[in-house]
Order: sequence, then structure tokens, then C-alpha cells
Amino acid sequence: MKRVRQQKILQLIKEHPVASQRDLVRALAAAGFKVTQATVSRDIRELGLVKVAADGGLRYVAPRTRGKSNLDEARFRRLIRDAVVDIETSENLVVVKTFPGAAQGVASAIDQVEWPGVIGTVAGDDTFLIVVKPRSRAAEVRDRLRALLAGEKRE
Repeated sequence: MKRVRQQKILQLIKEHPVASQRDLVRALAAAGFKVTQATVSRDIRELGLVKVAADGGLRYVAPRTRGKSNLDEARFRRLIRDAVVDIETSENLVVVKTFPGAAQGVASAIDQVEWPGVIGTVAGDDTFLIVVKPRSRAAEVRDRLRALLAGEKRE
């Protein structure tokens, strides 16, 4: 039952924007699954779902499979412009400040684009870290993000 329910969750978030756990509980109920918000919360965690900014709001998305990004370049640029407030570096870390609730979605997008030198991200609510190796690439990653924030196209 759990596996079937989780497959249904993945289908629902792919086909419809689902912004909250409450919305997901309702959508599952409409599909014939009687679940509590606590169950949905566990399913979200187990499936690795993240919230991303999309179409003027937030929505759950499934993590991508390795090597296949579900985020095109235009959406990525728009996400950076819509959510990021400030970008700084410290040693081999890029510190990115976002609007409240947006850090995890933007960090996931950074992981998806697989920039050279980016090892991974660690996100909170409104701040996330990009871990960069070697240290000399941190400024490059920061500058690339700043260019996206300014609306510049940069390869």
C-alpha cells in the first residue's frame, strides 16, 4: 500500500502543482487514499521531495535521477531571480540567502545543474551553502549566480 501511495504522490506532483502537505492529503483523498498529514510528511521525506518556486508560488517536485535534470535553463534563471536575495563566499563555500522557504528548492536546482566544482549543497529555510572544490572555484560559482541574479546569460 505504501509503495502504491508513494507512486500516486509522484504522479500527482508531476501532473498538478501541489504546494502544501494539506493539498497533497486532499489530492490523495480524491484519488481514494485515506491518509493523515503525518503519513504524507513521512512520504515526502522518504521520496526526497523538495519545494521549488514555480509559476509564482511553491510546489513539490521529485528529485531528478542522476544525469537527467528536470529543470531547463530558463526555469533555472527565473528561479534564481525570483528567490535569491544575496550571494557571498567564504573559503570554499558560497553562502546564498533566499526569501523564506525558498532555500531548499534553489539548493536542489543548484545540485541539478551540476556545475563544475560544486560538490553539493546544504539548505535551511532561507539560506543555503554550496560546497565548492577546489576553493579557487568558489568565486566563479558566486559570480555565475550573481550573473543569473542580474539576468545575464552566462555559460
